[in-house]
Amino acid sequence: MRSQTHSHIGSTRRVASAAIVVLVAAAGAGCGTLQPAATTTGSLVSPAAAGDPQQAARTWGERYRANPRDPAAAINYAQALRGLGQRAQAVAVLEQASIHNPSSTELLGAYGRALADVGKHEQALEVLGRAHTPDRPDWRILNVQGAVYDQLGQHQDAQRYYATALKIAPEEPSVLSNLGLSYALSKNLPEAETVLKRAAARRGADPRVRQNLALVVGLQGRFDEAEAIARADLPPEQAAANVAYLKQMLSQPNALQARAQPKRPAARPPS
Repeated sequence: MRSQTHSHIGSTRRVASAAIVVLVAAAGAGCGTLQPAATTTGSLVSPAAAGDPQQAARTWGERYRANPRDPAAAINYAQALRGLGQRAQAVAVLEQASIHNPSSTELLGAYGRALADVGKHEQALEVLGRAHTPDRPDWRILNVQGAVYDQLGQHQDAQRYYATALKIAPEEPSVLSNLGLSYALSKNLPEAETVLKRAAARRGADPRVRQNLALVVGLQGRFDEAEAIARADLPPEQAAANVAYLKQMLSQPNALQARAQPKRPAARPPS
């Protein structure tokens, strides 16, 4: 029995990295995908840009075309484009605007996030490094920098960035969420669960935080508990489908292979 238990734990941990790239739900918002909650932009973002992306793209696209140097127009237009899946175009918009506004930290933050979205991680880190200064660090930028390092597979470096962000914004749910995901990616599932529970308990936590928590709980074999967590935000049938798929995935760990991550120089977050 003891060897069987150890075998199950080993299988669970081997599949943890692979699970982050699997879409369980048709809508892509279920517990099968670890979803980051990183934010990059501040006061220049209009609430309208986070609503209907098509309407936002029309509204902000007109304003951007009238004045491509307007940082607010560029940031909101790019956010709408990302919402429509047009990530390369969003990068182009922010690149042009940043040329005309090299000192706009909000713009550089959005540009760095957009670069990371299209896989240009090293360029993203360079841009994000200019989005704040050591004497005036921005927790939002630190949060995104951590997310980029996680994408590169440098989880310890990422966790240092999140820790620095939390010194500035204690118990900020988006940072806690990303820290929890980082622990999951490094296969430390108990610590991931602890941190994600803290994030989910915070007021204003994104519903995706609970779905990430559900996944981490499910990866540890507690499927009924995972389904109960998922039901807080998903229809019962979708929550059940997510857990059923997770069970199937865990039963066939050899069919899943975690993606190898390139090595990069060690990160040096602000102290």
